[in-house]
Amino acid sequence: MTSPKYLSFKKSVLRVTLVVGLILLSGCQTLSSLFPEDSAAIERYELEAEPQQESLATHEFALPDGNNMVGTIAAIDTRENDALPDIARHYGLGYNDISIANSQVSPWTPAPGSRVLLPLQFILPESPHKGITLNLANMRLFFYPKKQPDKVYTYPVGIGRQGWNTPMGLTSIVAKDANPSWTVPESIHREHAEKGDTLPKVVGAGPDNPLGLYAMRLGIPGYLIHGTNKPYGIGMQISHGCVQLYPEDIEVLFKKATVGMPVRIVHQPYLTAWHQDMLYLEAHEPLSKWTKEKASLKKQLLRQLHESSDQKRVMVDWQKVENILNRADGIPTPILMESPDTAEIAANAPVLKHPEQFFEQPVVESLKDNDWAIRVASFKDEVQAQKLATMLNHQGPIIPAHKVQKEHAYQVIAGPFKNKAEMKLAVKRLKMDFELDGEPLKPHSTALN
Repeated sequence: MTSPKYLSFKKSVLRVTLVVGLILLSGCQTLSSLFPEDSAAIERYELEAEPQQESLATHEFALPDGNNMVGTIAAIDTRENDALPDIARHYGLGYNDISIANSQVSPWTPAPGSRVLLPLQFILPESPHKGITLNLANMRLFFYPKKQPDKVYTYPVGIGRQGWNTPMGLTSIVAKDANPSWTVPESIHREHAEKGDTLPKVVGAGPDNPLGLYAMRLGIPGYLIHGTNKPYGIGMQISHGCVQLYPEDIEVLFKKATVGMPVRIVHQPYLTAWHQDMLYLEAHEPLSKWTKEKASLKKQLLRQLHESSDQKRVMVDWQKVENILNRADGIPTPILMESPDTAEIAANAPVLKHPEQFFEQPVVESLKDNDWAIRVASFKDEVQAQKLATMLNHQGPIIPAHKVQKEHAYQVIAGPFKNKAEMKLAVKRLKMDFELDGEPLKPHSTALN
């Protein structure tokens, strides 16, 4: 019989999974038949496409006149201990980008040798190529520098979660702050107080500041474009309405953007572009705020495609259009009759060489007998234990965690911690963020042996 304690741990981890899932784009089905994780399929893909190059453009793209699509689709094969969020950050993608394009691959525990598609091709939003345009639908920012009219920079972002939606409309950058302090809004004070946590009135610059090292204030009072101390939330609906970038991306954008620069915030889930005499469609699931408008958004797209195809006197493959809308995987796909399908695009994607280590990939120190630690959970399923440990290792700041086999179970042990105070803070974070009751382990505990 399964013990009540095991069921409690299992329910806790289910809650963790649901929390992550609820803040992601939903309703996504993608290339499940193209990149299965079974060994036979992996061997076939290794024979078909050996790694060819070290890297490719991820943020900065040439933008010739009249061009409305940039970038290239690529792929990479996973290794032991890889996680999709690490791959995403290394290649300038958000969690949403990589997860919806690879829905058949476990984000936190991908099988070694899994082929992962890198959706590094983007159709630009329908907006003036001036200043900054943020498309909420695909959680991506596009920056058109005034001094480089033939360039576009693009970055994944984190946006407001349900109930704290990022506002839409035309605004501008009204101020720029390096090493900003964060004056905690009263609404966030109340939110944390309900969980038994007390926040200070002002959080100074440093690792505990959710604004990161750079912030740009918008003309909409209370809203900013800023960095983050939780980088693995990029590509999620996770903020209280502000727009978050990876620390390395906000640093570049902060230096290039200017006060007074226009900022357009739009919601365009269906994007089209002509590229080399081919019509492309990129589809994303509308965010939950626009769920009721999905039918009208689709109707508007189909009308636009009819007008465009009639003007060019070409034939659209309407069944392919329907498939793309249902899949909503964010991959620009040609939609004219007899054009390449998604499987062909994926098969022809260049396979990148695996780096020795992904950018800022978490490195966890080994546990020693004299360390403070926390027993977080115990599982019969090794994969579930590894999943939770990996998720903890991707918190901001990191909660170091290990999967440890104990007889017929797999425990998740968090640590090492420098001292008892640091360990107690981690116990609090586990309760606040994951609803997990961690068990403190003193130095020389038998659980560490």
